[in-house]
Amino acid sequence: MKISYKWLKDYVNTDLKPSETETILSSIGLEVEAMEEVEQLPGSLEGVVVGKVVECSKHPDADKLSLTKVDAGGEELLQIVCGAPNVAAGQKVLVATVGTTLTFSNGEQVKIKRAKIRGIESSGMICAEDELGIGTSHEGIMVLPAETKVGTTAKDFLKLESDTLFEIGLTPNRVDAASHIGVARDLAAYLRLNGKNTRLAVPPVDGFSALKRSSANTKPIEIKVLATEDAPRYSGITFDNITIAPSPEWLQKRLLSIGLRPINNVVDITNYILQETGHPLHAFDYDKIDGGVIVVRKAVQGESFVTLEGTERKLSSDDLMICNEKNPMCMAGIFGGLTSGVSPDTKRIFLESAYFNPVTIRKSSKRHGLKTDASFRYERGADPEIIPYALKRAAQLLQEIAGANIAGEIKEVYANPIKRAEVSISFERVESLIGKKIGRETILNILKFLEYQVLSSDEKGAEISVPGYRVDVTRECDIVEDVLRIYGYNNIELPERVTASINPTPKPDPEKVKELAADFLADNGFTEMMNNSLTKSEYYSKLKTYPESKLVKILNPLSSDLNSMRQTLLLNGLEVIVHNINRQHNDLKLFEMGNVYSFVEETGDDGKTPAQNLKSYKEASKFSMFVTGPGNQSWRSKANPASYFTLKGYLELLLRRFGIEPDELEYSYAPADLFSEGLVYKTASGKEVAVMGNVNASLLKQFGIKQQVFAAEISWNVLFSLVKKQKVLYRELPKFPEVRRDLALLLDEKVSFSELRKSSFKTEKKILKSVTLFDVYRGEKIPEGKKQYAISFVLQDPEKTLTDKYVEEVMDRLLKNFTYNFGASLR
Repeated sequence: MKISYKWLKDYVNTDLKPSETETILSSIGLEVEAMEEVEQLPGSLEGVVVGKVVECSKHPDADKLSLTKVDAGGEELLQIVCGAPNVAAGQKVLVATVGTTLTFSNGEQVKIKRAKIRGIESSGMICAEDELGIGTSHEGIMVLPAETKVGTTAKDFLKLESDTLFEIGLTPNRVDAASHIGVARDLAAYLRLNGKNTRLAVPPVDGFSALKRSSANTKPIEIKVLATEDAPRYSGITFDNITIAPSPEWLQKRLLSIGLRPINNVVDITNYILQETGHPLHAFDYDKIDGGVIVVRKAVQGESFVTLEGTERKLSSDDLMICNEKNPMCMAGIFGGLTSGVSPDTKRIFLESAYFNPVTIRKSSKRHGLKTDASFRYERGADPEIIPYALKRAAQLLQEIAGANIAGEIKEVYANPIKRAEVSISFERVESLIGKKIGRETILNILKFLEYQVLSSDEKGAEISVPGYRVDVTRECDIVEDVLRIYGYNNIELPERVTASINPTPKPDPEKVKELAADFLADNGFTEMMNNSLTKSEYYSKLKTYPESKLVKILNPLSSDLNSMRQTLLLNGLEVIVHNINRQHNDLKLFEMGNVYSFVEETGDDGKTPAQNLKSYKEASKFSMFVTGPGNQSWRSKANPASYFTLKGYLELLLRRFGIEPDELEYSYAPADLFSEGLVYKTASGKEVAVMGNVNASLLKQFGIKQQVFAAEISWNVLFSLVKKQKVLYRELPKFPEVRRDLALLLDEKVSFSELRKSSFKTEKKILKSVTLFDVYRGEKIPEGKKQYAISFVLQDPEKTLTDKYVEEVMDRLLKNFTYNFGASLR
């Protein structure tokens, strides 16, 4: 929210400097995120001064140039070559001295330098309007009144203004501060509490009844509200005799100071009122309201409506519309229509001021992807009490600026007046929450300064009526927050003694383990990514592993692309990959830690059949890894493209980093809807530790990815349960050498290496240290249905050197075990 310092001072009489105002605003909960000085002209024409042309003669080498001597208030006269036809001795002019940067009216910037023009040195420039950026005329230099004092700066002579702009970061509940009066109210309350003699000066509208009424036969627009729940209060007033024209300079400057482009006097007045009071107004062309009646109703499902920017939209039956007798004219509280707004030919208008249901406006705004200044305020809750004030204030400005006459009186439909919230407070509880005894009087004064009404009070507490502008205040703690803001967070002293309960850190620390995993991957060249937990439900429409029926869907989504909670990290990773590939980053190694969400059906009493209409949410932590790309090639090495085994290696290294031996896990095939080939790592009890593989081509095509992607997803909770079982023990380095023996075994195809490995450690528990598969062979001289495994065994005794005889005995036992249990034969 942009707030002008000069505009703010219209409502608070204070001599605070902008920097002091910024400090106060931030201290009372209106955090100033940025503060900048805004100048009417870039640089405020620094370096441009009033000068007097003392001498003027023709340039000796150019017919159209003049050679002048100018007194600019310095010790010496300036010699300036000038090309203007109207330059003459005795004139007072504006002179840009050497070093000045000018911004011309066309946006071009020129720095004035000492230069030679046709052989004669020129030390400055006598300026025309367009060269100063204050006009478009280039017919000649600006000639100033004779009494103008030499040496006066252009900023002072032209009375150029500067302003300070505060960028306030509003929290969603503080829509009341989305206006200059709203900010001024808080500032004035703070100043009054701190003994400053100031008040909130809201422009009076007492003169509304004295405004000129229409003498023409203009019938006031009637109002029919059919959707009373969505438009509890709807008001409006009719004007005629309007002249559409540019706004006066003061109004244009006000709007430009906060970055709004002036359009015409009527539209500018509605924008001015919005920024002043925070309440949106909308002006309709009277002659385009068929039947002379405003109808506030819900749209017909599928009804077409063309909005102001020319887009045709299909309406929902939940959209609230402002209509004439035949057609919609405006999306209530959001956006006007193409044909019903104010145009250069408009002579009569109907001005709307209303209170709309915030939920209705928010849903329609999101449904159509329309975010406007009006919807920003209405969807957070407008002030229902300010509606007549905003109309009267606008009426005064319309008559002053556009010559408008009022036709009839204010029309209003307000069947069920919105009651103010009433909250009981206990002074003891207020002080307890604040953390300091500030006194009953201080509490009540702050509330009065903020326009709360004290209905009754005693020594223990008070009954408070909440003003209409504070739509978020409904509880005692809300009032405490307002009191504390104005009293000042910085005025609450820290206690000398702070008590706290200390909870022991679990071992191993889950967060520490996550950090170790992230550090491990980062050290191996991976880049961490962070994605939104919200995703597109369409991604899951064809998946069996993660069916769309198990999606946790958002009731009021920001958009169709963010309408569900993700079930897996894999799809987010593919989004990041295609984003990078489209920007010529093809070689990627990525990882992410995050949560996934799904619906889980509860079972009945038998523990098997689903319980009727009973579902619960499930949240789980996951860890994803991705490798893709052709690899980087250099003069000393060939490209090493990403592959299935590249990812498998990193995944198993990560598992080993935490003491988990991949060969001790169970394996199954990865789901085909996600991976064309891959593995699922499982515990002995069947819990999934990780899944990895080559991402399915159809899934890659869905994301527009044309290169292979290899992905893995770790179930973090399962992995952590395995990590907790690992015990780190200290052992002395072995003093005796290890022995390696290899076996070439002929086996049935169905026999897996993991089975052989487990059986090996059962057979020899004492000196067998590792079992490694280093070759698999199928082909010539190998019978059909058979395969050859080449397996390496490492043996080591920590207490003595192994003899050949003992090693051969161990190897014989292992071979007999393989022969008996797996039908193996030695080759």
